[in-house]
Amino acid sequence: MSIINVAFWNLQNLFDAVPSEIAADLEFTPENGWTEAAVAAKIDALVEGVATMFYGRGPDLLGVCEIETAGLLARFTQALNARLGRDDLTFAHAESPDLRGIDCSLIYSSDIFEPAGVPVGHIVFLRFRTRDIFEVSLRVRETGAGLVVFVSHWPSRSRGTLQSQPYRITVASHLARRVDAWLKLPRARVVAAPLADLTTDMDAAWNRNVLVLGDLNDDPFDISVLSELTATNSLDKLEEDLPAPGDDMGARERYLRRTPALYNMSWKPLGIPGEGTMFFSRDTVRTKQVFDQIITSRGLVYGRSGLRIDPLDYTIHAPRLLWTNQALADDAPRHMVRPKRFDPETGRGYSDHFPVTCQIVTVGMA
Repeated sequence: MSIINVAFWNLQNLFDAVPSEIAADLEFTPENGWTEAAVAAKIDALVEGVATMFYGRGPDLLGVCEIETAGLLARFTQALNARLGRDDLTFAHAESPDLRGIDCSLIYSSDIFEPAGVPVGHIVFLRFRTRDIFEVSLRVRETGAGLVVFVSHWPSRSRGTLQSQPYRITVASHLARRVDAWLKLPRARVVAAPLADLTTDMDAAWNRNVLVLGDLNDDPFDISVLSELTATNSLDKLEEDLPAPGDDMGARERYLRRTPALYNMSWKPLGIPGEGTMFFSRDTVRTKQVFDQIITSRGLVYGRSGLRIDPLDYTIHAPRLLWTNQALADDAPRHMVRPKRFDPETGRGYSDHFPVTCQIVTVGMA
């Protein structure tokens, strides 16, 4: 059995200092204090934050969002390798036409994983093109087990929570369709062949390893996550095997309409007063939010396809280093423990989000 360390972190506006139209619009330019020195300080700070994960080993799989370019991602990954004393971290990236010019990406260990397909950034067209849903298919070198990772950053609440909610529901629906594409067989194949001949392949798809990492700008109980993505904290639907298919059109329709349930590990901290991954109080009575989430397929929960994840192994990684107020007592109320955003003037700070972590273990193939 091998352990794979997993993390997700919203890096908060990791732009380079190269002039661009988007950067100018958002004031990330040298004239506004976003200099090469600020970029270097920001990268150094983020690397130090990552180095506090997993007892200094760092993650083997790190989803990130709010990073501007592949060149900047390469620089960040190189700095991670140097700081962690590793040489195996590499990355997958696809430039997206997001209005704000920031992308989702995945850093992974080339010792543990190999690519199993071409990474794809899926763009959801709302009034404006929104941040991509980044899809990466990997294979564990040791066992051959597959893992599909989605890194996603959903539309913000800057227009107001209720006004922007339809945008997040739309992106959630698109992500759900991509998840369905991995966990179910294509309609054309289901219609063309006797279902009895597809049973083995249907079960294999239903139990694939799918992992969703992201800043969803909604809490786990919001409609976009709970209802549209069907990511819940209940095992009731997750534990259901596919029923033995009949061979009539009704059975085909039932299969095609069936919605795979996902398990959202991020419900765990919701019972702790004041706990969360970031501070947001613009138009809600909740001030700490659990926007940064880890969501898994049933295959990962039950170890059906060579990898297993403990559904309770979700941690908000909030070491004192990342706190806004480091003078707080260790047992300070959680609503007072807030992530320290980066200040380009002082070169101090990290991100306005805490990272989240979990672990995956390799198991025998079912």
